[in-house]
Amino acid sequence: MKTVENLLEKSISKIPKSKKVALLFSGGIDSLMLAYYLKKLNYNFTCYTAAYENSEDLKYAKETAKLLNLKHKFKIVGLKQIPKYLEKIVPLVQEPLPINAPIALTIYVASELAKKDKQTLVISGLGSDEIFGGYFRHKSSKNLNKDLKEQLQNAFTNDLPRDIAITRLLKLKIVAPFLEKELIDYALKIPAENKIKNNINKLILRELALKNGIPEKYAFRPKKAAQYGSKFDKAIEKLAKNKTKTEYLKNFIKLGVLFSSGKDSCYSAYLMQQQGYTLSCLITIKSKNLDSFMFHTPNINLTKLQAQAIQLPLLTQITTGKKESELKDLEKVLRLAKNKYNVHGITTGALFSKYQSERIEKIAKKLNLKVFSPLWHKDQEQELHELLKNKFEFIISSIAADGLTKEWLGKQITEKEIKQLVELNKKNRLNIAGEGGEYESLVLHCPLFKKRLNILDAEIKMENSYTGKYLIKKAKLI
Repeated sequence: MKTVENLLEKSISKIPKSKKVALLFSGGIDSLMLAYYLKKLNYNFTCYTAAYENSEDLKYAKETAKLLNLKHKFKIVGLKQIPKYLEKIVPLVQEPLPINAPIALTIYVASELAKKDKQTLVISGLGSDEIFGGYFRHKSSKNLNKDLKEQLQNAFTNDLPRDIAITRLLKLKIVAPFLEKELIDYALKIPAENKIKNNINKLILRELALKNGIPEKYAFRPKKAAQYGSKFDKAIEKLAKNKTKTEYLKNFIKLGVLFSSGKDSCYSAYLMQQQGYTLSCLITIKSKNLDSFMFHTPNINLTKLQAQAIQLPLLTQITTGKKESELKDLEKVLRLAKNKYNVHGITTGALFSKYQSERIEKIAKKLNLKVFSPLWHKDQEQELHELLKNKFEFIISSIAADGLTKEWLGKQITEKEIKQLVELNKKNRLNIAGEGGEYESLVLHCPLFKKRLNILDAEIKMENSYTGKYLIKKAKLI
């Protein structure tokens, strides 16, 4: 126990005393012990708590702050205020949103209070559960320290980056003393029975609190996860109403749609909308290179009419289609989408093309945009059946594969055509979904459209017996 105390003090001592320090304070054992040692080590710090009404965390935070004579500030966030916060933080957190979003909310609101007080450094109790066995699931672990070591990785790869991103919004730095290497190395060698005993987790930390004069009521307060102790989980549930919490939270993530006029980009946008995401704009690349490996080219001008049908703004970027320049042009229009329509991510219709997906991922990462490809590695035949089931109406706009003849151009795809494509696949390995360039498609109508695309004039141009285009000269919405 003494070694844990020394190492925890040592971890905290690395925090510069010249900094104004804010402690994220829930009144639970983790933040309580951090507060105790910060005071013992003569730090000038203030405790901050954020919560929704009737919060258990706030109740305990007030009581323990009074007990230890701590400077304490708190904010109770009303239901109407929460969506404004969610707009800022949801795009920064990873799945599962119903867990991460309310946790991020507690951190952001408390840190915002600290920012107003001109604090520069935020201290978090993150990591205590992972090294001392704080979660309910740890009670049934057969090899506790092994499990803790594996779960500690999640704290570094998911939880800590989330907390850094949230505090960075306020230009604050966050530190987690429980995640100092020396403390971790020692804690992961402590026998399991010293961490969990008689159904009490984090026992060694609780006994340390008792030893230092913390009353049993607070030292042995059962763990309450931040999303529940703050009651922000309950608030989000109220706001979601008839939706699931996941659907409600996804609504705060705005997406730009890489849109080509074809079935895949349109279907992926539809799927993301069905999952609860907000579609903010369509993004079309018009390549002068008709044989572009990156971008769809047949009838690309019709994306303007389709955008009107969907009732979303359209950003169009011209590119020469050369390998390097087309990627720069893609980056240019994605940056514009981010700045003009505040998109947090983009959706693509990629199925199996690594050539396209890797390049899009690279550019998106540079711009700090998430990439969503809901069709990735979906069975090609299954996708076509799903399109028809979801009332997508689309035609073949170009062909470039043995077995596809002039008669396919302008043809609307039904179950009959899907069977024929499956047979061609068996015969010559033709890509059923056409992603290899075997054919391109044009969506005339789907659940995203408020109006239908009506073709008034078109012509067929063939290069040879199995390569040709269905060129639409005139179309309108009806």
